[in-house]
Amino acid sequence: MDLTINQHRLRFSKEFDSLDSKKPTIIFLHDSLGCIELWKNFPAYLASKADCNALSYDRQGYGKSDPFSISKRDLNYLKDEAYTLGKIIEKLALKDVILYGHSDGGSIALLTAALFPEKINGIITEGAHVFVEKETIDGIKSASLAYQNTSLKEKLNRYHNDKTDDVFRMWVNTWLSPQFKFWNIEDELPKIKCPSLIIQGEKDEYGTIDQVNSIVEKVSGVSTSLIIPNVGHTPHKESPTIVIDKTNRFISEIIISQ
Repeated sequence: MDLTINQHRLRFSKEFDSLDSKKPTIIFLHDSLGCIELWKNFPAYLASKADCNALSYDRQGYGKSDPFSISKRDLNYLKDEAYTLGKIIEKLALKDVILYGHSDGGSIALLTAALFPEKINGIITEGAHVFVEKETIDGIKSASLAYQNTSLKEKLNRYHNDKTDDVFRMWVNTWLSPQFKFWNIEDELPKIKCPSLIIQGEKDEYGTIDQVNSIVEKVSGVSTSLIIPNVGHTPHKESPTIVIDKTNRFISEIIISQ
């Protein structure tokens, strides 16, 4: 299913046509190289356990959505995505929304909850960033080498097709630019009123626990951290049992409190 937002066509997951208005909706927000398909069966499984709707979409430039209409991002690109998500929620008249964001998607979830507190009932993040660290830069540099010297590009091409180079270039060029080292959204965090579950792998190659601590300390709503030992940047793939169990409990508590 496609939806036009800001004059650009966005592709949505198959659940788009079967949303139950009586159930909360979990919106899954992919990472900087992700798309609907790269979530695999995780959204459907978690939504089934939590008795919620699942909905995911390819942001502009990714997967089967329209290509990028710009050649360079600015410091506000994640906030722009949060505004886009606000329009999606409004256009679909979604109620009782819970956001599940991975990496860039986690930062978008935080910004959306800050900008539209009346629209969001809860947020779950994995490997979200609120400022730039040396570990982030080093991780992206390593990924850039892998893109040149391994099968990473070929793997991504299965999902992004002729947009693959643009997807990767936008990510690397933005985060490695001299200007982006000053990117910081910590001032937005106190505006978040809803409960939040902040997940991170102990061995996350793109950020440290300082990201988690900043989020938990600064948001206004009740916030819980989940640090998973021996796990990297994708806890829902590396440790799905723990993530699903903790996330399901978190969502159940939100539903009960409504």
